[in-house]
Amino acid sequence: MKLETVLTFTDREEELASLLTDVGMKRNVAKVLVYLANTDKATSREIERGTDLRQPEVSIAMRTLGEKGWIVNVESKAECKGRPVKIYSLSKSIGEIIDIIESDKKTEIQSQLELIKNVRNIVIS
Repeated sequence: MKLETVLTFTDREEELASLLTDVGMKRNVAKVLVYLANTDKATSREIERGTDLRQPEVSIAMRTLGEKGWIVNVESKAECKGRPVKIYSLSKSIGEIIDIIESDKKTEIQSQLELIKNVRNIVIS
């Protein structure tokens, strides 16, 4: 039997994932992002275990993070026969990612305020 170390969330990491969810990020994406922010690299299986998510949930989260350009993956030859294992890591620091989220939210808020202004102009006219 092989002994493996599984990283699990601390209360602080759970809180960070919850805050990211509160600002509009999907829960699975938030959990994977927080997990990767606290490790240099991880396989999909390690992420599943550490975040307590199922494989399809991790795959969807990875696709979302990949589309944003926040992760990179490298294929590593499997220890035995089978498919190569993908090893994931963040392509930007968590601080840079938080800056991007902040900027996106500011843009979103400005857009919403502009719409409200237009509604107000129509109602008042």
